[in-house]
Amino acid sequence: MKSSFPCGAFLLICTMAFPMQANAANVLDYPKGQTPDSTLQEAIVVATRAEESTPIAFTNLDKDEIERVNTGRDIPFLLSTLPSVTVASDAGAGIGYTYLKIRGTDPTRINITANGIPLNDAESNAIYWVNMGDFASSLNSIQVQRGVGTSTIGSGAFGASVSMHTETISPKPYFQLDLSGGSYATHKETARFSTGLLGGHWGFSGRLSNIGTDGYIDRASARLNSYFLQGGYFSDKTIVKFITFNGTERTYLSWDYASREDMEKYGRTYNPSGKYKDNDGNTQFYKDQIDDYHQQHYQLHWTQNFLPELTMNLSLHYTKGLGYYETYKKDRTLYEYAIQPLPSQEYSDLVRRKYSSADFFGTVFNLRYKKNGLDAVIGGGWNEYKGKHYGKVVWVRSYEGSLPPENEYYRNKSDKKDFNIFARASYQFLRGLTGYVDLQYRYVDYDIDGPSDEWYGPGDPVKFNFHNNFSFFNPKAGLFYRITPNHTVFFSYGMGHKEPTRNDYEAVLWTTSVPRSETLNDFELGYNLKLKKFSLGVNFYYMHYKDQFVMTGEQDQNGEFVTKNVGKSYRRGVELTAAWTPIRFFRWDANLTWSRNRIKDYTVVLDDTGEAYNMGDTPISYSPSLIFNNIFSAHWKGLDVSLHTQYVGRQYMTNTGLKSFEQDGKQISTMLKAFCTTNLNLSYTFDFIPRVKSLTIGATVYNMFGMKYEANGSAYACLKSDGKGGVMGYQNSDWDSYAAFSAQAPAHFIVRASVRF
Repeated sequence: MKSSFPCGAFLLICTMAFPMQANAANVLDYPKGQTPDSTLQEAIVVATRAEESTPIAFTNLDKDEIERVNTGRDIPFLLSTLPSVTVASDAGAGIGYTYLKIRGTDPTRINITANGIPLNDAESNAIYWVNMGDFASSLNSIQVQRGVGTSTIGSGAFGASVSMHTETISPKPYFQLDLSGGSYATHKETARFSTGLLGGHWGFSGRLSNIGTDGYIDRASARLNSYFLQGGYFSDKTIVKFITFNGTERTYLSWDYASREDMEKYGRTYNPSGKYKDNDGNTQFYKDQIDDYHQQHYQLHWTQNFLPELTMNLSLHYTKGLGYYETYKKDRTLYEYAIQPLPSQEYSDLVRRKYSSADFFGTVFNLRYKKNGLDAVIGGGWNEYKGKHYGKVVWVRSYEGSLPPENEYYRNKSDKKDFNIFARASYQFLRGLTGYVDLQYRYVDYDIDGPSDEWYGPGDPVKFNFHNNFSFFNPKAGLFYRITPNHTVFFSYGMGHKEPTRNDYEAVLWTTSVPRSETLNDFELGYNLKLKKFSLGVNFYYMHYKDQFVMTGEQDQNGEFVTKNVGKSYRRGVELTAAWTPIRFFRWDANLTWSRNRIKDYTVVLDDTGEAYNMGDTPISYSPSLIFNNIFSAHWKGLDVSLHTQYVGRQYMTNTGLKSFEQDGKQISTMLKAFCTTNLNLSYTFDFIPRVKSLTIGATVYNMFGMKYEANGSAYACLKSDGKGGVMGYQNSDWDSYAAFSAQAPAHFIVRASVRF
């Protein structure tokens, strides 16, 4: 493994420096002085966003900060410098299937919105960034809230929220072309335009993007195409905006990961997905082991100013998703796929496609009153999801019977309704002291009906029939105190609830268990110091869970991570942030999260005896106790330079607290090792070229010291008594223990150019 000296050096010199939140993002549609009414623009995003006096932990990124790091990689990697954030990429280089965790919370527990509209898949509660290629090029700002945060629309925020606001319509016309290319045949082409303000009231803008990569991991290619288009009408008291954007993707599957043994044998880029033997016994990889999906979004926003202190925002939305993923399955029982097996061919290799078709639609609204120290918002939303899931067999090796065309072997449908309403208010009742109250009611009704893709035996599929409804009350309250103009403190308490996902129900199909909803009690205590050249932030948090769903380390047959309820658990820690600007063109940022993440009295069932065993308090999987970021940045005239170093501590991939299992006399690790990476970004903007508004050229080197590391993985270990009163992991003859890892790319680069006319 490469030496980690460069990271160690940064840690030593930065131990006492801790970052602070970036300045509040500009949420106006146009620069001040060029808008019909800037108060109206603010209403579009204020309903779900925190402001300076909101007593929660949050960070803002504005458009300039987003564009500095936007080279085509998915949005999670653009957020990797923020406190408590960890990211991973199946393909190893940040494009394709990527994952975002905040405070160790997995992606299905993070609420994501665009202009207040939910983006999480209503059933899985996950966000598939691969369906949103180059969406960062259409963003004006991003706010990341840690903890329960403010009341938001869509699936409950159970650890964090990401609120994205799409780009504004420029008051002046322009055309911009962005080009980039680099390692692993990675490339991005983006064209952007704006008409400016037409006739004093109308404006249009858009983007067209193409992204491609072969990926660091073998065959982990991604082909992403997308567009973004918006038009708006603006007057002194009214704004109406229509926005539509889409994403199409075709990605080779790389979520199976590789064992360390296979990496040693075949190399770190080894991808076992699609592997099979042909008729001559030669090893092959199925060329169409792919995910193919199209997602289309429509949003209509109406903002109305009734009085100077009273503003309303009403939004309608519709999202259509349709696609499939195709996999080669080896030596499978044909009756599992509703194919009548012949006496001479009960088992065979086959190719299956699993389809998903989804319609998601609804409305979001809010009414804001702001006057005399009172800032109050009433809002809510109603959304409905209608989904279809079905599978077809498209090929069977040497089948002797008559195979129906694209044989369908299961089909189920789902209907999920989600209604919520909230009232939020902050009031400065003493000089410098602001009280905050946020009350939300949320109702969820969820139906799944039809045969699943699991089978008891010939002609007998397992029924996927569930009907559950949930009523959640989520109160939040806090205090914000401005001690002096430079010193502020806050305290808040928030409660959050979360319903089970489709995968949680699917995991218990073979049992009589019913997944339980989760409850989170979140306590936050923060202090901020803001001086002319130095800022400091300290935030303590304690998140206490009941029935939290945590990842077990296992993956199901679809590559999804399995989660289960674990009773009582907690995440507690401190987030330290700081920024220092000793001279005008140089800035030093750093942030550090130290945390303890535990399941209380974790109980397992021993595989050899079937008895229950209490493991005591065990670490929560995929939750590093230490995350550190250091960023040096310099901006001088047209030159922009930044150096980002990140350290992520070791992570358990199971919840047992065991670091390995025994297989053939060897210990197989089930840990993700700590890693430290450094990225260097350079760019220069020319603004004096005739007939060109600006020209920017740049280059980024990722993982410049070539750290060999894995940022994700999966594991399962059979358990038995170790003969000393404890438990050990081992290889069971009836069930495979395993550990597989997602290798990330060593040093690689992107060069880019952007020209605006």
